[in-house]
Amino acid sequence: MRVVDTSAWLEWIKDSELGRRIGAEMPTPDRWIVPTIVQFELVRALTRNMSEEAAEQAVASSTKCVILQLDTRLAVRAAEYARVHSLAMADAIVYATAIENGADLLTCDAHFATLPGVVYFAKTPSP
Repeated sequence: MRVVDTSAWLEWIKDSELGRRIGAEMPTPDRWIVPTIVQFELVRALTRNMSEEAAEQAVASSTKCVILQLDTRLAVRAAEYARVHSLAMADAIVYATAIENGADLLTCDAHFATLPGVVYFAKTPSP
């Protein structure tokens, strides 16, 4: 199982060079866990930077995957991961969703790079 962080989704949707490399690592929908907070982040980013249609398409695609909602158990674990790894709330929820469900996390966000269970693709610096 694999959780795909919002950063990796966005690169993949943009079809950037990094996104094409990440695309080779994308799981099949039955092995792809999508935390509902990732759906939120996708809609927020895509409506701001692309279009409402792009956001609708991303959410529609995500519903073919395994959707996991935040519950009390996961919220408590996320708070622990936030404390231990100095993660922001959304990042802690995404990371906790992966770890607590025996999945790895596919991302291109550097703050996850050294954490266990992470498949990290570094972004190249912009010129």
